[in-house]
Amino acid sequence: MPDTMQIDEDILSRNLKGPIESVDPSEAALFEHNLHHEVFRRLRHEDPVHFLPDSPFGPYWSITKFNDIVTVDSNHKVFSSEPSIVIGDPTDNFQPPMFIAMDQPKHDVQRRAAQPAVAPSQLSELEALIRERVCNILDSLPVGETFNWVDEVSIELTTQMLATLFDFPFEDRHKLPFWSDVATTSDAVGVKGADMEWRMKHLTECLEYFSRLWVERAHQPQKFDFISLLAHNDETRHMIDDPMELLGNLMLLIVGGNDTTRNSISGGVYFLNKHPEEYAKLKADPSLIPNMVSEIIRYQTPLAHMRRIALEDFELGGKTIRKGDKVVMWYCSGNRDEDVIEEPDAFRIDRERARHHVSFGFGIHRCMGNRVAEMQLRILWEEILARFDRIELVGEPVRVSSNFVTGYTELPVRLHPKT
Repeated sequence: MPDTMQIDEDILSRNLKGPIESVDPSEAALFEHNLHHEVFRRLRHEDPVHFLPDSPFGPYWSITKFNDIVTVDSNHKVFSSEPSIVIGDPTDNFQPPMFIAMDQPKHDVQRRAAQPAVAPSQLSELEALIRERVCNILDSLPVGETFNWVDEVSIELTTQMLATLFDFPFEDRHKLPFWSDVATTSDAVGVKGADMEWRMKHLTECLEYFSRLWVERAHQPQKFDFISLLAHNDETRHMIDDPMELLGNLMLLIVGGNDTTRNSISGGVYFLNKHPEEYAKLKADPSLIPNMVSEIIRYQTPLAHMRRIALEDFELGGKTIRKGDKVVMWYCSGNRDEDVIEEPDAFRIDRERARHHVSFGFGIHRCMGNRVAEMQLRILWEEILARFDRIELVGEPVRVSSNFVTGYTELPVRLHPKT
């Protein structure tokens, strides 16, 4: 067999030099080796509304430009989220329903029930708790030694936040990122050799654990965690009687609360090391942190795509998308659209209109916890600047193999204290 690098070169050559009609940006290896941006640049320039008649995920349209993505993402009457938001369908046909993969009115009912956990009124209460946890995590790190930032900071901080949002037993909190990884390890997003039986086993354990929590919360006064809110809402309290729908929404809330923040925390460290002039700019002016957070989220684009199904024929970019066609919005491409974002491949922490990106989506499915994610990142960088002169990248990252989650498993760093 050819080695991995040769396979990646073949994939890149086919997508960059082969006929445009055969370009397939869904190859997970492109994302694992950070080669996808070149492929999407070609699609934006040559065929921004691109149809691929044959792929491992069947025929699908790629929507690659910012404004076209907004058009599809905000037109819920024509483009349906059911039955799934990822490009493929799992080989085991296991697709538990979740509200992000539902259309109105059921989507609105279930989202509205969970929304108060991350509402603006809750943010002020969460901020002090997040800061305390950030400080504890940063103060426990080994200064001057090499360690994996992903494990020690990115995962730990988001895990503690998830435990709070679910009011999950703190001693068991590490089950949450594990279940998040299980949920996103699927052949439906290009993960080669995904063990779907293993996946089902652990997701069943997740369901059993949360079912016990649900029963407890249902018999207690309502609080503002996800489970209590769903268990007490008149329109969702019977979800416990539909285990697959409960599991689907658990997967959504766990992954949604984990991946955006976790991979942006890692991405920020990586980008600042690759752009030392921006790191110097940040140290000279910490007031840039909120703007930088938005730029990190744009540049990282933690979830690369979302899919829809056309409910009727629709004209877009001079092409006719037919009823029943699969339509994939590539957020990672929209965030690099030269016609909307000035010099989009540049990482600029003082970029004007930095929040003008598609990482959180648009319309009724816009990320519910976007403000919480931004707040975690802001607090983290405020506390980093208070303690460390810099976080030094001492090796290249190991990235996730997936066409859905653009993330990291390893980011070797060394901390330099402030003098």
